[in-house]
Amino acid sequence: MIRPTSSEKRIMLAVSLSVAAVIFFGTVISVRDQQLFSDFLLVACFIVIFPQAVLTWIDNRWKRAVDDHLPDLFRSIVQAQQTGMTLPLAIEEASKRQYGPLTTELQMMVNQMSWGLSFEEAFQKLGDRVNTQLVQRTVPLVIEASRSGGRVEDVFAPMGVFIQTTLTMKKERKAQTRPYVAIIYAAFYVFIFTVLLLFQTFFTEVRASEIVGFSAITPPDAQRIFLHMSLMQGFFGGLMAGKMGEGTITSGLKHALILMITGHVALRLIG
Repeated sequence: MIRPTSSEKRIMLAVSLSVAAVIFFGTVISVRDQQLFSDFLLVACFIVIFPQAVLTWIDNRWKRAVDDHLPDLFRSIVQAQQTGMTLPLAIEEASKRQYGPLTTELQMMVNQMSWGLSFEEAFQKLGDRVNTQLVQRTVPLVIEASRSGGRVEDVFAPMGVFIQTTLTMKKERKAQTRPYVAIIYAAFYVFIFTVLLLFQTFFTEVRASEIVGFSAITPPDAQRIFLHMSLMQGFFGGLMAGKMGEGTITSGLKHALILMITGHVALRLIG
C-alpha cells in the first residue's frame, strides 16, 4: 500500500494550482460567453481539488491500515517477550509478519537498529514516519518504559487494549455522524431541486412578461448566479461533511468535488 510523501503533496499542489491559474486567467482574457466561463471555472476548481482529494484519501487509508494493525502488533510483541525475547528481538520477530503497511516501517526500524541506532531512537523515527495520532500517543510511553528499565510488556499489553478501544470509539463516532453528512447532501440537493423548480415555473413566466423590477434579471443571468452559488455551497458543504464525518477538513474535498460537479451538471441542464 503506497503513501504519498509530503514533498509529493506539495509538488502536486503547486502543479495543480499553476495549471488552474493558467486556465482561469486565460478564460478571463479570452472567453466572453458567461456559461462557457462557468464551465472553465469548474474545470479549474476540479484540477485543484481532485488531486488533493485523491492524495488525502490514499493517505487516510494508509493511516487507517496502520492504526488497525497496531493492536495485533502489540499483542505479538507481548507474546514474544513472554517467551524471553528482548524488546529489539521482539520487534525483529514481529517485522517478519504481515501487519499491512506497518510491516515495511518495522523492517526499516530493524535495519536502523542493525546499523547502530538504539531502540529508542529507531522507535522515535518510526513514530515520526508514520505520524498517526495513535502512534504519536504510544511512542513516548514505550520509549519511557524502555529507558526506565521496567517490564515493557506491561506497557504494551494495556496499550493494545487502549488502541483497540480507541479504534472502536472512532468507528462508533463515524457511524453516529454519518446521518449529519447525509443531511448536508440532502440540503444541497434540496437547494438544487428548488432552483430547478424556480426555472420551470417562476423564471419561465418572467421570460414572457415585462414585470417591473425583474426586467434586468434575465433567466441566463439568474442561472449563472445560482450556478456560482451552487459551487460555493457544494465546496464549503463538502468541507463541513469531511470535518463532521472524518474529523478533518481535507477529508471533505471528495465530498466537495461530488457536490460541485452534480450541482453544476444539474444547473447546466436547464440552460
